[in-house]
Amino acid sequence: MATPHARPAHAAHHEGTGATAAMPASGHAVPQQRWLPARCDRIVVAILLLAWLLLYGPTYHALANGIWAREEHSYGPVILAASFWLMWQDRERLAALALQPRVASGYTLAALSLLAYAIGRSQDILIFEVGSQITLLVALALLFIGWRAVALLTTPLVTLFFVIPLPGDLVAAVTAPLKGAVSAVAADVMHAAGYPVARSGVILSVGQYQLLVADACAGLTSMFTLEALGLVYIKLMGYTSRLRNALLLTLLVPIAFLANVIRVVFLCLITYYLGDAAGQGFMHSAAGLVLFLVATLLMLATDRVLGLLPAVRRTHAPQGAGI
Repeated sequence: MATPHARPAHAAHHEGTGATAAMPASGHAVPQQRWLPARCDRIVVAILLLAWLLLYGPTYHALANGIWAREEHSYGPVILAASFWLMWQDRERLAALALQPRVASGYTLAALSLLAYAIGRSQDILIFEVGSQITLLVALALLFIGWRAVALLTTPLVTLFFVIPLPGDLVAAVTAPLKGAVSAVAADVMHAAGYPVARSGVILSVGQYQLLVADACAGLTSMFTLEALGLVYIKLMGYTSRLRNALLLTLLVPIAFLANVIRVVFLCLITYYLGDAAGQGFMHSAAGLVLFLVATLLMLATDRVLGLLPAVRRTHAPQGAGI
């Protein structure tokens, strides 16, 4: 009996349409990048985004024209964008989670978050107004998915904490000793290198010039920025060793301090050789780039060293794992 000839898989087409199926050479379909997972209700997502912008849009505008315009708080929008970008990257994993909503906990937390926002907005208490977005995001995760969504979003939620402006008294109390320590170490480094330097508190005298170590050079800003960057880095690399992650985040504090010492020394040398105008002009802004570059390189070097230690050797997280 004659048997029909089977068509090769790569020649298969949809009968009646004449359209051939797009298949790569390996025979596996290429997954399409989607803006939103197929499981998401686009209308609900659009309503939530619109409501979020109406609620926190004025807050972000006030921050952009307020404390974010100052050098010591300029890290705010970068951290905010990084946090939301990490949430966006986890959208497929969130959509794949089993739905186990916690309605009572979600509504309770949402009500408390909106109350904190209302108090902070009306009384100009930024720690309440800005901080309420974190608890409101947790509430939305509980209402739509459950605690597994909160666990998956741990890293971006913790990163978002660094956007909250700290109380002025606390910042002043922490900044003062940091400025003194940075000034002392920078003066010792330059003196050991043979430069004519003297220190009086946070004022450095280099040759005929005097430099005041400002709050932005104290290290608190760079510590916040670097800790947030470290969280993003750990998330992207998929490290699962808690000891390794904890060590890296802890070591970022002295790394930020060292980077600020290098920044102050850099400004002192620029002023000493090129004059006060150069130290306070373009090169002062360039010193911020030097700080970021040095801190990033030190973080990567520290991570490389930690990766060589057997007890904290880095591994990659399975799909959907957080920090």
